[in-house]
Amino acid sequence: MAGLLQVCNLSCAKDKEHSLFSNLNFVVNEEDVVILQGKSGKTSLLKCVAHLNMYGGEVLYRGRTPKSCGVPTYRTKVSYVPQRPSLLAGTPRDFLKTVTSFRSRAPKVVRRSNSDVIYPVEVANAWGIDEELWDRNWSNLSGGESQRIALAIAVGLNTAEVLLLDEPTSALDPYSTTLVEGFISDELRSTESELKAIIWITHSEEQARRVGTRFLQVTPTGCEEEPSLSEP
Repeated sequence: MAGLLQVCNLSCAKDKEHSLFSNLNFVVNEEDVVILQGKSGKTSLLKCVAHLNMYGGEVLYRGRTPKSCGVPTYRTKVSYVPQRPSLLAGTPRDFLKTVTSFRSRAPKVVRRSNSDVIYPVEVANAWGIDEELWDRNWSNLSGGESQRIALAIAVGLNTAEVLLLDEPTSALDPYSTTLVEGFISDELRSTESELKAIIWITHSEEQARRVGTRFLQVTPTGCEEEPSLSEP
């Protein structure tokens, strides 16, 4: 049976003569939290899956290519969250209003608030982000603040079935990290949430053991699934 997301013979070039990786094949099923491991190429792999990088091979979401889904729609369903959000003009609230105005971003299910603009703010608040920070320029936010807000937008819009998380808690303290991990785990199990699976990059073996259900070792010539991470 086809999975939620299929990666078929994926390759990505570093330059004309060298590749970052090739011959990557794996399937992501509902309820999976796939931890990506390996020395290099993991961020590029997420960007390829998100249809943000050029690549060879094929990525299928529910059996369809990004182009057959429509790339804007695909990116709402398979959503990439970078480690450090790019500096954007204006404030997070400006960005949220712009994003929610796109037709492809219309949520199927309105969550616990009256507006899909409000719920991401509630998510961020649960992670220690005061609402007044949404009205600061992105450039005036700390790394941890911008990281939590960007992740709250991705989760709170409730459109993504697959989240592609690139070191989502790298700038957070242990307490905030625990809050984020717990919330995302709850979302994955919630019947109110569209979220079905996650591909997660982390350099913390402790975090990988806490959140991961599957572990993929990425190499330049393919990927290999490991049964679990052993305790130190």
